[in-house]
Amino acid sequence: MNIKNHIPNMLTLTNMLAGILSIYMAMKGDLVTASYLIFIAAVFDFLDGFTARLLNAYSEIGAQLDSLADLVSFGLAPGFVLFNMINISHGQPGNTASSTTFMPFLGFIIPLFAALRLAKFNIDDKQQNSFLGIPTPAVAILIASYPLIKSYLYHDRGLYYMIITNTYFLTATAFAMSFLMVVPLPMFAFKFKNYGWKDNKVKYVFLALSLILIIIFKSVAIPVIIAFYLLLSLVFYLTDIQS
Repeated sequence: MNIKNHIPNMLTLTNMLAGILSIYMAMKGDLVTASYLIFIAAVFDFLDGFTARLLNAYSEIGAQLDSLADLVSFGLAPGFVLFNMINISHGQPGNTASSTTFMPFLGFIIPLFAALRLAKFNIDDKQQNSFLGIPTPAVAILIASYPLIKSYLYHDRGLYYMIITNTYFLTATAFAMSFLMVVPLPMFAFKFKNYGWKDNKVKYVFLALSLILIIIFKSVAIPVIIAFYLLLSLVFYLTDIQS
């Protein structure tokens, strides 16, 4: 048995474990920890692909396992986080022993569309160098940023805080991200065939700017980075059509 062929799968399973723990923490109401666990899952999701390329350790079971892990960590986990965020949002009465409202359950359309997006990805061999629709990790990272922003801005409670914690903004996020996961809009992918500047300058600049924004503005920068990613992908798409 060649151990190196199983290293990417172990990293994928660690990704899934982080997603499972995130769901558990969200069920306990600790949304900040649940969000950090989604970020940890995203790190291991990157590492399993990076390691598979580095070791040339590709396998069919690895591809299937990766999708299963992504569904848990970037579908179910953010769905539970969003459910809880809507449930305690302002403008939303919440579920109590004496009253029940359906709006928090709208957060669970995220895992449904994540499953659809991953199934489409698995049977589409055209998404090797780019994606069609926003990737599930990007959606999960966006949703995971909301509890962190809420905690970070809690004492100021300015306009940004009020938007992030608003019932209708959160439900709009659920619908918008679900749509963007399955719409056939090309999105540029952070897949490196090589690490030279010429072939990857856009990726390097994007990553550098994202890092600077996060260092300066912390979690508050994450929705801006995701919006910039969408805008940049749209610009590339429109430019490619016209060329």
